[in-house]
Parts: sequence; C-alpha cells; structure tokens
Amino acid sequence: MVLDHIIRESSVTDGTAPLLIMFHGYGSDENDLFSFASELPQKLFIISVKAPYQLQPYGNAWYAINFDAEQGKWSDNEQARQSRDLIATFIDEACEKYPVDKNNISLLGFSQGTILSYSVALTYPEKVKNIIALSGYVNPDILPKTLNKDKFEHLDFYCSHGSVDQVIPVEWARKTPEFLNALNITHQYSEFPVGHGVAPQNFFEFKSWLENRI
Repeated sequence: MVLDHIIRESSVTDGTAPLLIMFHGYGSDENDLFSFASELPQKLFIISVKAPYQLQPYGNAWYAINFDAEQGKWSDNEQARQSRDLIATFIDEACEKYPVDKNNISLLGFSQGTILSYSVALTYPEKVKNIIALSGYVNPDILPKTLNKDKFEHLDFYCSHGSVDQVIPVEWARKTPEFLNALNITHQYSEFPVGHGVAPQNFFEFKSWLENRI
C-alpha cells in the first residue's frame, strides 16, 4: 500500500464496518492519534497513517514547512498536493484490503493532517463522508480551482481549534465556517481554551459527534 499504517480491527466482521482514518500532524507519527482508538466505538475499523516524508532526527510530515528570512514560514504546496493524492489512493486500497463499508468513511486529522483532510474531502468528496478537523485550517492553494457544491451535499465536518494556539493562529481556523457555509457544507465549529492540542472536552465532543454519524 502507498502509505505505512497501523490498524485496530472492528467488532463488525461482515464487511460493513465504518472506517476511520487518522492523519497526524507535522513532526509526529502514526502512533500519536492512535492513542484515541481505545476510547472510540468498537464498531469502527481504525487506520492511523504515517506521513510519507521523514524528518530528522525523528518524526514525519505530509509536506515540508520551510523557514525563510524574507518569506517567513511557508508550506510546500506541491508536496501537499502529492500527499493529498496519495491519501486518495490509500483510501481506495484500504477499502480493497480491509472489511469496511466504502460508503461510510470518516477522516480524523490534527494540524497538518487536518489541512490534508480538508483537501482530500474537497478534492475527492465521493471517497469520504465525515471529517474531524482538529487544530488546522483550509489551505485554498491545495484545493481544485473550481469547487462543485453539488458534490458536497453528503459531507459533514467537525472543526475545532485552541483559542490560544501558538502554532496555527485561531484566526485562520475561524475562517473555516464561512468557507464551508459558502459551499453549503454541514459543519460544527468549536473552540477550547488550549494551545496546539486536544483538550479532554474537545475529545468527548468530537467522539459524541462521530458516534451520531456512523
């Protein structure tokens, strides 16, 4: 398969298990979000994916973040688009390999993994259903130039951010509801008084949100 990953099998074994795919943030790995797995519904088939670019001395990234004296901090959007397409291929491969319902797929991203989850959902909407977008934002530079609202009617987003996030400014995340509203996409947006992380009440809120949709 195109991306390394770890799995937690579902209690549903007849091929109809809802699938949840996790995408970690910059500098982390597939074990990070997988710590949520034991607290999530047993019927979910859970896959946690490792990003393709290895960092030194450790960790992985979906795309490079470069630091330049003139430009400041900027993202390698070409690498991001390549990772987006790798994820789309991976979703197809996962549905072939594992006993899951290809019409009931949820994505869960954190930070850079959220930025990619937005891009996957809006570029390949036919492949996914629910998106949990933690501590990230929509990067228009890695989306198709034309977005067809008619293809997004089934999508549902849970978006959350820390109000004192020191890595991705909360102002960036606050643009998301307006962006999704313009596309008539169902969504919920929440903020929590934390930095770049997932508060316990944030976890319980998105867990409940997901349980109601799978």
